[in-house]
Amino acid sequence: MSVAALPLAPAAERRYVGPTETMYAVADDRVIPVLSVPPCEPGAPSPMVLADEFRVFVAYYARATDSGLRADWDGLTVSDPMDEAVVLVEFESAYAHLFGPPNDEAFSGHPLASRGLQPYTVSEVERSSWIRALERMNAVHPYHRTEHFSKYRHFIFAFHDSTFECVAEGFQVHLHRGSVNSAMAAGLGRLAIDSN
Repeated sequence: MSVAALPLAPAAERRYVGPTETMYAVADDRVIPVLSVPPCEPGAPSPMVLADEFRVFVAYYARATDSGLRADWDGLTVSDPMDEAVVLVEFESAYAHLFGPPNDEAFSGHPLASRGLQPYTVSEVERSSWIRALERMNAVHPYHRTEHFSKYRHFIFAFHDSTFECVAEGFQVHLHRGSVNSAMAAGLGRLAIDSN
């Protein structure tokens, strides 16, 4: 019998069963919610990523308020669809990032789902196995220093159709009105200014 002919378990019973070639194996990782970052719009956050060798930006639409309007997180509401509340996160001294699967329907396949990682959330991973794997990979470098990796933090932004992960020293949150594209243009401008 071919693998394609095997019946699938119901989605609620499907769980992560081991490391894959595109993710990392977990050990004693601990997932901590980051509540200081505005949450994403669950239906269509439309995340966009911009990166160079040292910084990474991710922009997304913020979650709507109870009134149906989006909040821009300073107490005002936005009702013009071309004037949305957009979050632009700038990761400082970014070392590595991933952007892609799983989406919310396959989220139980993420290696940290069993550790409390949830869709539509922002989290930090303490004791990150991914950071340890990156440090081991770098150990062949002639000037490798293990202690340099202690400054890095592992962040996860779980969206509707994708997941974004970044290892960086930290991040700053910039709030914008407009579109994800216009917010990302601001990020591109920041990269251009800093590269001159």
